[in-house]
Amino acid sequence: MKRVRITYPGAFHHVMNRGYDGNAIFTGNKNKAQFLEFLEGTAKKMKIHLLAYCIMDTHYHLVLENNNGRMSDFLGQINGLYGMYYRMVEGGKGYVFQSRFKSTLIENDSYLIQSLSYLLLNPVRAGIIHNAEEYTWSSINEYFSSQPVEIVDAVFVNELFGSKEQMIRSLGSMVNKELEIITTKHGEILGSREYMEIARERHNRRKRPTEQSDGVKRLDERCFDPVQKVLQEFEEMNAVRISGIDTGTYRGKRQRGELLVLLKDNAGLKYREIADFEIFADLSSASLRSIYRSMKRKKDED
Repeated sequence: MKRVRITYPGAFHHVMNRGYDGNAIFTGNKNKAQFLEFLEGTAKKMKIHLLAYCIMDTHYHLVLENNNGRMSDFLGQINGLYGMYYRMVEGGKGYVFQSRFKSTLIENDSYLIQSLSYLLLNPVRAGIIHNAEEYTWSSINEYFSSQPVEIVDAVFVNELFGSKEQMIRSLGSMVNKELEIITTKHGEILGSREYMEIARERHNRRKRPTEQSDGVKRLDERCFDPVQKVLQEFEEMNAVRISGIDTGTYRGKRQRGELLVLLKDNAGLKYREIADFEIFADLSSASLRSIYRSMKRKKDED
């Protein structure tokens, strides 16, 4: 019996992000494997419902359900983690990813199947392989598999397609097709024209400010800088790697406090999201709040 899943408007998204200026940032199996590790670990921590992934040399695709409203923070964290890793391994300066990910709202199961099929066909379209199942760095072989799967919800995707044969037929029907995406001032939509009204209402709801702790109003997420940008600018300004900060020293504690303020004020992260970063992992939300207030007072005094 097929499982019934209750969703809400704008739940599913097809997400893509590229290397800055089209650069190849996932060359080699080691880099792809590291990004996949960040993707899996962060999805578990933030309880993001991931349906599919495909990692190419210059970009990645994800299909996910924004089931807890933390999609933007989730993407900011994996981009930030991989950005720091990439600069540590490859060297260089500046941004690793383009400034903002591209996200397309998906209306219903029919369009969701199209999105999944299109994602899994990326290496075929690029001429890397002839059969999508030959590609190592996508989730295609995690569906209809006898092996346990953790990173994606294979059970849901299996039920969506119905069988492996139907999945293969769906991929075949999309080989020479593009996704028919509707571009609106509220964002991109994979769905019907009627769905535009739903997206418009969702956009309007997000524009309404909500009260947060410390009297800060969190506006539309586009008012904040990408997490990756905040992290990279902090490292450049302080001439230090975040992973190398010694929080056992006064200087290290102060640098950590300054980073905390930037992540909260400039990137718009909440304390529970900041705690996911290794440098803050030993601190509770209450401790982070106390440090934040202390650093803000010192800044005002200065």
